[in-house]
Amino acid sequence: MSTTNIRAWAAQEAAKPLVNFEYDPGPLGVEEVEIRVEHSGLCHSDLSVIDNEWGSSRYPTVGGHEVVGTVVALGPNARGLRLGQRVGLGWMSESCMTCRACLNGEPQLCRVSRPTIIGHHGGFAERVRAHWLWVCPIPEGLDAAKAGPLLCGGITVFSPFLNFNIKPTHRVGVVGIGGLGHLALKFARAWGCEVTAFTSSDSKRDEALKLGAHQVVSSVDPKAMKQLAGRLDMVLVTVNVMLNWRALMSTLAPNGRLHLVGVLPQPMEVDAFPLIGGQRSVSGSPTGSRQDIDTMLEFAARHGIEPQTEHFPMSRINDALEHLRAGKARYRVVLDADFAPAA
Repeated sequence: MSTTNIRAWAAQEAAKPLVNFEYDPGPLGVEEVEIRVEHSGLCHSDLSVIDNEWGSSRYPTVGGHEVVGTVVALGPNARGLRLGQRVGLGWMSESCMTCRACLNGEPQLCRVSRPTIIGHHGGFAERVRAHWLWVCPIPEGLDAAKAGPLLCGGITVFSPFLNFNIKPTHRVGVVGIGGLGHLALKFARAWGCEVTAFTSSDSKRDEALKLGAHQVVSSVDPKAMKQLAGRLDMVLVTVNVMLNWRALMSTLAPNGRLHLVGVLPQPMEVDAFPLIGGQRSVSGSPTGSRQDIDTMLEFAARHGIEPQTEHFPMSRINDALEHLRAGKARYRVVLDADFAPAA
């Protein structure tokens, strides 16, 4: 079992360039898995933790929670995996396995869980560790170089389809054509739904149609929004900006759901009468359970769904971070590991 130091890229303080960092991971836990990192997606949540936007960062911090690599070490009680197997690791690296949420099959809701990049060093490194439950086999039908973003962005937009019993006959709206939204369009179309893309940018209209939307509606056009009144069963909000909530709520059918997976910068206002009168809901969700992640990966492999990616060598991680900060990513950035062999 590996006990040598792990080389990584770390933030030593908020909003500063990442620097070379080396740490001693200690002995491998009896239920832990060590993964040699091959690819690591770069998510906006990595930026939030690096910059301490959520106030929960601990420095030095090693980001990276969309990891694809191979198993190089297994604790004696790590289950269901083998050495040399290609696997992935997403937002969660550990959960207690004993609380009500864990025992109910929802370990992503465990109150004492450990995210991969908060209080734990993530995948911007040559190796990363996690509890075996959260280490997911990558199906052969997926391109390992592109699969990383599915482990966070993918499951974030896919799990609502499972959790809220979205049917192929349902009409689904997706707000935002970006890192999360482009995957939501692909999943919703493959699920069989009628898909409406909401965007404030006409430049993304043609691309939204190519990604799976049946129609594209301007979210800033009152006339276009009014034509959708009472039509959609779920509107999936993938952006982290404030919107015209009243207009979006008006598009919901009875029993419709406005569902948030983007972290909003301030509280949202929602009128009570449309909720009560149409028995509508406003909800949100984090990542999915391990079972949901496995289901999502199998669904993606079966339907040929993969994120649209741009690649940087990990040695250019600061360039990749600035590319993402500037809003230039189309639509997910992946870092390809290029650590020199250890001396």
